[in-house]
Amino acid sequence: MSLMGGLYVGTSGLQTSQNALNTTAHNMSNIDTTGYTRQQVQQGTRYYNTISKTAAANAYMQTGLGVNYSNVKQIRDYFLDRTYRREAGRSAFYDASMAAVEEVEDLFQELQGETFSESIHNLWSSVQELTKDPSNSVNQGVLVQRCYEFIERAEAVYKGLCEYQDNLNYKVKQQVDTINEYGRQICFLNEEITKIESGQVEKANDLRDQRNQLLDELAAMGHITVSETVDGYVNVKFEGNDFVKDDTINEILLHTDDLTGFYTPYWKALAKTEIDANGNEVVDIAGGAVFNMQQVISTDTNTDIGALKAIMFARGDHRATYEDLADEATYERDIVQSVMMNVQAELDQLVHKVVNAINGVLTESAEKATAEDPASTYLRDGNGNIYQIFNTITNETDQNGDPYFTINNIIINGELKQAPSLLGFIRPDGKVDQETADKLKELFTAEEHTLNPKVKTKTNFVNYYNNLVSQVANTGSVMRGISENQQVTVDNTAAAREQILGVSSDEELGNMIMFQNAYNASSRYINVISELLEHIIMTLGS
Repeated sequence: MSLMGGLYVGTSGLQTSQNALNTTAHNMSNIDTTGYTRQQVQQGTRYYNTISKTAAANAYMQTGLGVNYSNVKQIRDYFLDRTYRREAGRSAFYDASMAAVEEVEDLFQELQGETFSESIHNLWSSVQELTKDPSNSVNQGVLVQRCYEFIERAEAVYKGLCEYQDNLNYKVKQQVDTINEYGRQICFLNEEITKIESGQVEKANDLRDQRNQLLDELAAMGHITVSETVDGYVNVKFEGNDFVKDDTINEILLHTDDLTGFYTPYWKALAKTEIDANGNEVVDIAGGAVFNMQQVISTDTNTDIGALKAIMFARGDHRATYEDLADEATYERDIVQSVMMNVQAELDQLVHKVVNAINGVLTESAEKATAEDPASTYLRDGNGNIYQIFNTITNETDQNGDPYFTINNIIINGELKQAPSLLGFIRPDGKVDQETADKLKELFTAEEHTLNPKVKTKTNFVNYYNNLVSQVANTGSVMRGISENQQVTVDNTAAAREQILGVSSDEELGNMIMFQNAYNASSRYINVISELLEHIIMTLGS
């Protein structure tokens, strides 16, 4: 190799070392940048000039043409990325579920200065006082007043549950909007990365970092699978369906329920659009829903991944009532996995049973008195109607034909509210109706009620609400335990991933010294070649 060629060899060393120093400096400057991936220089040899291929020689006689700065690659582990995103999504699921349970716990703990359980115990106490002297107008007035407080506070708790459902519903919209925005940004970065890397000269590593960060955040919202094409595009499946495909996005749309206003995410491409008789466009999302709300939540099947799914399950799809607990199959399918609907239905069931039971005792006593004396007006108003403490607003009936006593449909009898003494509890024969008062007392002590079809242990009205609160507390304890354990898994996975893609200042400083020495060596090599050329030229000139 000529001396002039030797200059090119030295120059390649200078250029490669300089680029390596730039990469190292870039790593150091982004040591605290979120989502940054450590970059590493790949070097290779340039072509060799073959001088001789003598068979007797151990190797060909060759002279090298220097070093080549071939690539700057990101140091990532595909399997750790996939594991981290899956576990982060699972952690987000249980965090969202735990937050919903804690909100319910807060609603139960305190209500306008008094707990709801106090209204139940006050009602129970008023019944106990009534049994001591049923004919006492004060005891009758206290009973009606406690019934009113019981309904009023039940409505307040139920309203709080509904308001939190609405809050969760708003979060569904926020999450879907964020997911779509992430999808659009990933599409944009796909295009930009492909433009830069299409010449196969450089890697768009910083843009790749932005894209990977978006994928990490997207993974916390739902179950995603990621694949990269040879062209540099990243394709993303969300909950098993194509979400980002090369430079296009299949956006998630929201269907709004006309009755509740609840949002249901769906895929536009999978939904059916029809025109009704009035010429209006009607969307059937049955086949395009993003989530199957009847699937069983399980870690084994990876159905417990993503905050959006957790919010959807916690919120449920309607305002639950006692009717949702009538059938075990329906309860298992639609209610059991929704903390809000479960609590709404169980609370409404308590109110429904208390109201029905109290009204039932009064009705039974009035009818018994009428059977004994058809002219009896005992527990009846001037029109012959039986006095009932509780009435319905709409006079609806449920599926069994009984008055539709649900929390939002109950009012206190106006006449009794103003004049509780109309109850009287004095039978037509002039005797105090102790039997009816005792039956009211038995209602609260009879252990014949269950929280839901899956619970087999029976309880009474006095302890029903405490059992409901305990159930929520146990659920919250379980959720907190799972969430904490899952966070440990995420932290361990993140630490393992950080060891690979994270920037170590000590390592980069070591690389900087190495590349600096390589640069100095190349510079000295060029100086030697330059001195040799100068010596030859000066010698020939003399």
